Amino acid sequence: MSTSTQLRSSLLDLLTEDGTLTDPAWRGAAEAVPREVFVGSYFTEVPDSVPTRYRPVRRGEDGWLEGIYSDRTLVTQLDGRTRADDIDGDSTVIGSATSSSTLPSLVLRMWQQLEVEDGQRVLEVGTGTGYSAALGAHRLGGDRLTSVEYDPVVGRAAAAALKEAGYEPRLVIGDGLRGDPEGGPYDRLIATCSVRYLPMAWLHQVKPGGKILVTLSGWSYASGLALLTVTGPGTATGRLLPGYTSFMIARPHDRPPRPTLALLPGEERPSRIDPAVIGTWTGGWVAQLAVPAAERMGAGAEQILWDVSTGSQARTAPGPDGGWTVVQRGPVRLWDRVEAAIRPWQAAGEPHQEGFGVTVSAAGRQRVWISAEDGPGWDLPV
Repeated sequence: MSTSTQLRSSLLDLLTEDGTLTDPAWRGAAEAVPREVFVGSYFTEVPDSVPTRYRPVRRGEDGWLEGIYSDRTLVTQLDGRTRADDIDGDSTVIGSATSSSTLPSLVLRMWQQLEVEDGQRVLEVGTGTGYSAALGAHRLGGDRLTSVEYDPVVGRAAAAALKEAGYEPRLVIGDGLRGDPEGGPYDRLIATCSVRYLPMAWLHQVKPGGKILVTLSGWSYASGLALLTVTGPGTATGRLLPGYTSFMIARPHDRPPRPTLALLPGEERPSRIDPAVIGTWTGGWVAQLAVPAAERMGAGAEQILWDVSTGSQARTAPGPDGGWTVVQRGPVRLWDRVEAAIRPWQAAGEPHQEGFGVTVSAAGRQRVWISAEDGPGWDLPV
């Protein structure tokens, strides 16, 4: 048994034991697909570096294969262009991760959550390294899977890796938010990037009764994984799923370039909520629903919201009497909206995201709600 096979088997044993990997068909796919073919060289974060620095780990180096078969996301591209093999010697580099190989436990969990059945046709948005596409092609057959990649360099590398591994799904270079107009309709759609809202193209390319699995996110980078059933052309309903899932946001949905933040004076008042709540996983998600054009910074009682589109600001701080204060300025009173969203969520018992649902109407409205469709809710920024 090769070292690769041994490491792969050990990882899959761990994922089976902890309850992540429950479907024998997907275990069989993961046993057959060598992740190292798709990842190649990769970056690791330099601990405690601010801003984050990355160190290249090159194919064949000591520890390279063990890293491949660890259950972690491996960054494969920075700033839309830099790959680990581009870095000289032992140098480190600063950059923003723009492509990666998602941790295997999440890839396999999502394929299982998609509830795909034999014979169905699947559209994958975000080919990345091609590892997920290889799993899908092994499980379903290459003729049942189409994968779309936005970045042509990343797409070509994935195509070469898939060919080397012996898989032939249909690959498309283009804007995954447009889906695959030439290849539908599909039974399932799985997205390995996050979006601010459901692209209407997806809702018309998946058959009624079909399912869409996608991470909803925003400019504050709070995230939630949703599974929706398409109910008709352009309409769907579903719920958010348990757990904690995040992906890089689709490049067309990412926030626009912005100047350096300058904190300016504004109107001050006591805060009606503890600002630290928006630093929690679900509290941050609720705040993002309330102010979808805002970026969040800070920690604990000292939070900053900055509306990218209007320049509006809100910042909080501990108050002199043990409470908190907020200073707001600009046309959008950001903290007012956050308080108005957080309080009904708290009244509902502060449910995790699995207590939320999503409905897309024929008119194009996309609404996230708590508990029931007629409960408290917010429109996504379509």
